Amino acid sequence: MTVVNDFDESVKFRKALNNLKAGVQYVYQRDKGVSVNEELFNKVKWITGETEDGHAITTIDNPHSELTWTLVKAEMDRLQTEYDAKDYARKRKAEYPRIQELIVALYDSEDKTAVDEKRAAVKLKYPKP
Repeated sequence: MTVVNDFDESVKFRKALNNLKAGVQYVYQRDKGVSVNEELFNKVKWITGETEDGHAITTIDNPHSELTWTLVKAEMDRLQTEYDAKDYARKRKAEYPRIQELIVALYDSEDKTAVDEKRAAVKLKYPKP
């Protein structure tokens, strides 16, 4: 089974911004294959309000002094380290017995033994760091 990386740079960037300033509103455009970097950070359009007819008011001048590229990058690195540390859990989840197998095992001791053995093998294959 192929594990898809569901934690790409865009996800880290958004989480980092929101971790550093909860509820911050912004828009940005990132072309596929382009890294999240200081240049992209400097092109973020910060939403500072709304017009009477409901359109966003934006500025490219960052109005949030607590959001610097250095802090955002450090938070993205922290999030990546945290994500990497849980790699074993994602791999285990992909190979653990399915819910249907667990339900059947509740009523059949032979199936329970098989489920226990499968889980033990997966844990051995992907140990906690």
